[in-house]
Amino acid sequence: MTGSKPPGSRSPGDLPEIVNLHAAKTHLSRLVERAHAGEEIILAKGGKPYARLVPLEQKRPRQFGLLAGKINLSEAENAELMRPLSEEELADWE
Repeated sequence: MTGSKPPGSRSPGDLPEIVNLHAAKTHLSRLVERAHAGEEIILAKGGKPYARLVPLEQKRPRQFGLLAGKINLSEAENAELMRPLSEEELADWE
C-alpha cells in the first residue's frame, strides 16, 4: 500500500489512495475498515485505476406525510382510490 495513513488523517484536498490489487488482497480487511470510516480508496490493476472502494451511503429514515396538505382530492376521487380492488384487478397483481 502506498503511503498508508491512519483513518481520518486525510485532509479534505487529499487525493484518494491508490492500492494495487495484490496489496488490496493482502490488506482487504484494513482497507474495508478505512472505507467504512469515510475514506475513498482506488484499486488499481496493472498500475491503472480499476475500481473504487467507498463507504455505503447511510439510509435516511423515510419521512411520512411529505405531501400532506399539498394534494386535494374530491370525495369521489378519494372514494375511488380507497375502494377495494376488483377480482380482475387483483389477478393483474399476481
